[in-house]
Amino acid sequence: MNYDKIVLFESERIKLTKKVISKSYAKIILFGEHSVVYGQPAIALPLYSVDVHAEISLEPSGQTLSSRYYEGPIADMSNNLLGVKTLIDHILNELGKSSANFKMTITSQIPSERGMGSSAATAIAITRALYQYFDVPLNREKLLKEALIEEKITHGNPSGIDTATASSHFPIWFIKHKENAQITFNLADYNLVIADSGIKGKTADAVSLIARNMVDDSDNTKPLIDDLGRIATEAKRAIITGDGSKIGDLMYQSQQRLHDLGVSTPTLDKLVSTSKKAGALGAKLTGSGLGGCMIALTDSTTTAQRLATELRKAGATQTWIQSFKNYGFNGEKQNDNVVQ
Repeated sequence: MNYDKIVLFESERIKLTKKVISKSYAKIILFGEHSVVYGQPAIALPLYSVDVHAEISLEPSGQTLSSRYYEGPIADMSNNLLGVKTLIDHILNELGKSSANFKMTITSQIPSERGMGSSAATAIAITRALYQYFDVPLNREKLLKEALIEEKITHGNPSGIDTATASSHFPIWFIKHKENAQITFNLADYNLVIADSGIKGKTADAVSLIARNMVDDSDNTKPLIDDLGRIATEAKRAIITGDGSKIGDLMYQSQQRLHDLGVSTPTLDKLVSTSKKAGALGAKLTGSGLGGCMIALTDSTTTAQRLATELRKAGATQTWIQSFKNYGFNGEKQNDNVVQ
């Protein structure tokens, strides 16, 4: 019996069956929409129940992608997925694997263009999967840098908060180019209800609107941006001390500032009003606005479930409930030495 051939056959079998799966999360901005672009702080949460999976398996030849938007060779991807294609090509080139054969399958529960970080979560999942597939260590700093390649193409001038949150296991405090840290989160008895307005958010339009107004109407626009930063700072203290009522009040304040900035819509305003009538402690839009989602804070699961029903009656196309029990931790540094 030729044992060398058996060993060789076994090695090839392992290679042919190799498969890796990586994961990332949807994100919700709790406080700091738009103001984060201008150096103000923001607070964002990963949504564990709404995620993205990227699976890579060995193929006999070629590089293909399977997703809800595209099926086929990566080389033939259309311009509306240019960010994803550029990211994949960049990582393969950087790792010296441009000629590797594989199939990538992306499965996402995140609705697109709803302010939940769909593109960022996809970029994080892809980056993790490729590094894991080729057995290359990946630290958090590198992960965020790589994923930002896709985000810059897709969104132009991203703050980085989407990729920071999609890659995190914990709520984060974020200041552009300065801070990306965990928050001690003492709100275990509270729930967040997320409602999809059914209208695609218009991130580029919303960002451009505020950028123009920061130049053309700075006397009115800058104070609103600064106040959103003040609200986020107060919210951080309330989160640490577990003051849910204060957080709710700050959410309503934030919604008013975002409305005054021109990024809310009649549909989002209606969902916020519905939340208030149904007993929410606070409610506001989340993300860029001009569509997308809103969020509401409740102090019990029963209220959250009732509110979700009322929001669907009011026109929300989909709702999610995120318990804050999973966010209970002591603020110790997340281990990002190796991301898998």
